[in-house]
Amino acid sequence: MIQERPLPTFSPTAVQLSREEGLALYEDMVLGRTFEDKCAEMYYRGKMFGFVHLYNGQEAVASGVIRGAMRPGVDYVCSTYRDHVHALSAGVPAREVMAELFGKATGCSKGRGGSMHMFSAQHRLLGGYAFVAEGIPVAAGAAFQSKYRREVLGDASADQVTACFFGDGACNNGQFFETLNMAALWKLPLLFVVENNKWAIGMAHERATSDPHIYKKASVFNMAGVEVDGMDVLAVRQVAQTAVARARAGEGPTLIEALTYRFRGHSLADPDELRSKEEKEFWLSRDPIKRLGSYLLEQDLVTSQDLKTIDQKIKQTVEEAVVFAEQSPEPAPSELRRYIFAED
Repeated sequence: MIQERPLPTFSPTAVQLSREEGLALYEDMVLGRTFEDKCAEMYYRGKMFGFVHLYNGQEAVASGVIRGAMRPGVDYVCSTYRDHVHALSAGVPAREVMAELFGKATGCSKGRGGSMHMFSAQHRLLGGYAFVAEGIPVAAGAAFQSKYRREVLGDASADQVTACFFGDGACNNGQFFETLNMAALWKLPLLFVVENNKWAIGMAHERATSDPHIYKKASVFNMAGVEVDGMDVLAVRQVAQTAVARARAGEGPTLIEALTYRFRGHSLADPDELRSKEEKEFWLSRDPIKRLGSYLLEQDLVTSQDLKTIDQKIKQTVEEAVVFAEQSPEPAPSELRRYIFAED
C-alpha cells in the first residue's frame, strides 16, 4: 500500500450546525449513496449502458460544498464524468437524473447526455464532462460572466459563485494551470474543488505528479489554497463557506483540495484489482455518512429514528425514480437534431 497522506485535523467544536442543517446534509449524502448503489444494480441488470462512474465515498465533498455553502439553483456547478451526485446536490430531481441514465426523453439532458453529460440550466448545473479537465475553463467562463455583469453592467443581483469539481488526474493538465492563472488575475468568483481520491483510473496520484500536495500549487498564482478532509462533510462545509464568502466579496478564487476516496472502481467496468485491501479498508472506516450520523447523535441533534426515517424516505425516492425512468418515453426520432443550437 502506498503511504497514506496524513489527513488534515478538524475540530467540530466550533461548528454552528442546527438540527435542520445537519439533517439536510445527512439526507443529501444518503441520497447520493443510495442513488449510486441503485445505478450499479441497474447497470448490471442491463438497464443502462456505456461507462458509468459512481461517487460512493465522496459524498461529503458534493454535500459540503453545494448543499453546505452554496445556493442551489442560483450559484453555478460544473462537474466531471462522475457527475450524478453533483447533479442531485445541485437540486436536479432524482427521477430526472435516473431517466437520463436510462436515455429517456424525461432526463435532465433529454436523454442526449447519459451518465457523463448531466446538464440542467434550471438548476445551474453546467454539465458533466467526459474529458479530463474539460469543465475547468467552462467554469471560469461562468464565473467571468457573473463578475462582468456585476462590475461592468451594474447588475447588483449578479453575485453568483461557481464551483468547479475535478479529480487529481486533472491537475497535471494544461487547462488546470492556464485557468488558475486567469481566475487569479481577474479575481473570479470561483471555487476550484479537487476531489483527490488518490487514483486517476489506475494511476496512483503520488506516482503521477512532482508534488502530490495539489493545494500548494495555488501559491504559484497568488491564490488561496487549502487542504481539507474530504471524508468529513462538516470540515468541507466550513472550508467551502469561507471560500464562497471570499469569492462573493470580490476577493477571488480558492483552490480546495479535498482528500477523499471512491469506494468502487473507476467505473462499473473496472474490476478494481490495483488498489490494496488494506488501503480500501482504511478509507472505508472513514465513511462520511456514518461519521456525520454519529456526530449528529453525539450532539443530540437527532435521534436514531430520525436517521432511519431519512434512510427509508430516500430508498422510496430512488425506487420511484427507477419506475419513472422505466416508464418514460424514448427521445422521438423526429427530434434527432433538436437541442444542437439554442432555442428562443
